Amino acid sequence: MIPVAVTQRVVIDQAHGERRDALDQRWWPFLAACGLLPVPVPNDAELAMALAGRAGVAGLLLTGGNDIGTAPERDETEGRLVAWAEERGLPVLGVCRGMQMLLTLAGAMLEPVTGHVGVRHPIRLDGERVEVNSYHGLAARAVDGDLEAWGVADDGVVEAVRHRYRPSVGIMWHPEREAPFRALDIGLVATLFRGGAR
Repeated sequence: MIPVAVTQRVVIDQAHGERRDALDQRWWPFLAACGLLPVPVPNDAELAMALAGRAGVAGLLLTGGNDIGTAPERDETEGRLVAWAEERGLPVLGVCRGMQMLLTLAGAMLEPVTGHVGVRHPIRLDGERVEVNSYHGLAARAVDGDLEAWGVADDGVVEAVRHRYRPSVGIMWHPEREAPFRALDIGLVATLFRGGAR
């Protein structure tokens, strides 16, 4: 199995006065189905980079949860991890909030959207119509520069992006929440982390 650094959402446990790093348990079997070994990293940039380096990860997964700006330690950690991965030529996958982070780092504008929380809807992905799950209230309608939109919903919301020159992909849907896991998602993720983003 290929080790991949996996970021975590910040969860506030008010009963115990704790800020916790958390990972949806469904990521473990999904990534195993992709031939990947998750290496969860903390929301501390220095420790996360040290752990990822020591573990010899072959890529970076930015998971969902937390809107940009609501967990500053996560924003900083993910921003620095993306730069760290890019310096090493490692593949990066952003899922939901993770794609939003990739968009934000590329200078794209996020805006509130309706009809994208707790629903399934079709998108056009590489010219084919595909149905995806949707759990996001923020999105982009345009990307430029080194990112290109390769998945777009009927309402114009960008649902998938890829970098023109690096092995970096963002998707707004959650592959780990599908039951059973879809061959489309397993193929996309496995291909990215095994050396081919395009």
